[in-house]
Amino acid sequence: MPTDLTDLAAPAHTALLVMEMQRGVAGDLARFPDLATTCSERGVTANAARVATAARAAGVRVVQCTAAFRPDRAGSHTRNSPFLRALLKDPAHMLEGTAAVEVLPELSDPSDLESRRYHGFSPFTGTSLDMTLRSLGVTTVVAVGLSLNLGVPGLCLEAVNLGYRVVCVTDAVAGTPAEYGDAVLKHTIPLLAARATAGDLVRAWEG
Repeated sequence: MPTDLTDLAAPAHTALLVMEMQRGVAGDLARFPDLATTCSERGVTANAARVATAARAAGVRVVQCTAAFRPDRAGSHTRNSPFLRALLKDPAHMLEGTAAVEVLPELSDPSDLESRRYHGFSPFTGTSLDMTLRSLGVTTVVAVGLSLNLGVPGLCLEAVNLGYRVVCVTDAVAGTPAEYGDAVLKHTIPLLAARATAGDLVRAWEG
């Protein structure tokens, strides 16, 4: 646990960013069942929900960073990465207005904000997330969710580039295969963010 976590994640200046904890990513409609299984077996979803509950109780804003596509793909770059081209061979993948884009019930609350993106892999570019956080006086963001392959490192890197301090909750994130996610947590995330467990955050906010 970072020795300055209580100050670093002070509720008045902190937001919890929940990255793609959606039914089509980590839930019953997941396109990649291995990732959903890792979330279940390692308690990632439960830990993220625990952090979100503690955040709300402490007055920390929770922002659901979600992804979706329009049926006509308008507003989305669809051919500029091999992964996107593969994903979108399925015309029904993560369509706006479908159950797949819904936030997992255990992570959702009416008080949460949502930042929806329609292109790319990380939550800041092309969205109003940065302006939203600045309007709330946020200087530190806490990252939970998916995935350690692309979304979570992208979140951390963009946040640092924009001047935020970042905390990554190590037992509330996952990648696929799971061992690769562990390597990212060990070798990449520490270069960008402080690391803490769900328990660390809960104790800091309850304290």
